[in-house]
Amino acid sequence: MLIVVDNQDRHGVLMEKKPKRRTRERIVETSLRLFNDFGEPNVTTTVVADEMNISPGNLYYHFHNKDEIIEEIFVVFEREIEETLAAPTRRLADVEDIWLFLHLLFEQIWKYRFFYRDLNDLLTRNRLLEIHFKQIMAHKVHTATILCEGLVSTGVMRATTQEVRALATNVAVLASYWLSFEYACDPRGKVESGRIGRGVYQVMAMFSPFLLDEAKGLLEKLSREYLKP
Repeated sequence: MLIVVDNQDRHGVLMEKKPKRRTRERIVETSLRLFNDFGEPNVTTTVVADEMNISPGNLYYHFHNKDEIIEEIFVVFEREIEETLAAPTRRLADVEDIWLFLHLLFEQIWKYRFFYRDLNDLLTRNRLLEIHFKQIMAHKVHTATILCEGLVSTGVMRATTQEVRALATNVAVLASYWLSFEYACDPRGKVESGRIGRGVYQVMAMFSPFLLDEAKGLLEKLSREYLKP
């Protein structure tokens, strides 16, 4: 006997069936969560398979080893962070651009925090990450430089070319290694997402001495929001 399934609820409303996520996508999502929570070195492919309740063979059908999973995650991370690092091109930057840039940058760092937590180890093991992360670091410095130059051009920031370069480099360094600092301060603790706001505050504080009048007041007002519990 043929059974016809009616895709309607008891009120006669047509119900849309959500497409099942493919196993490959679930492996990537689960791996990212576990890498972020426990650190990439502490998570094996067997752990990922157990977490998903699938066999190791099923996982190996999609990814031959953990490095392939890491590279798949990195492709998405690189695309997203490059979009974040796109500086305004049709106008000069203002103070709120600095705030937005740092806020979005730290959001991306938190979303893919295992890259930053285990950065040195990953770069020594994976040539692809080594090459591309170097480009990302350079892009961070470049974007920060453009934003600073925009503030100088509009007269709200006073800094020499050398000071702008130093500030832009410091922004990239502090943003990239802030999580390492947090982990070093509390190695056995869990870094909560709220603590990433302290990183945004610290980076914004580096701009303050170079800003003038209203711009300085606005930046300090925006930065203080990250210190609220």
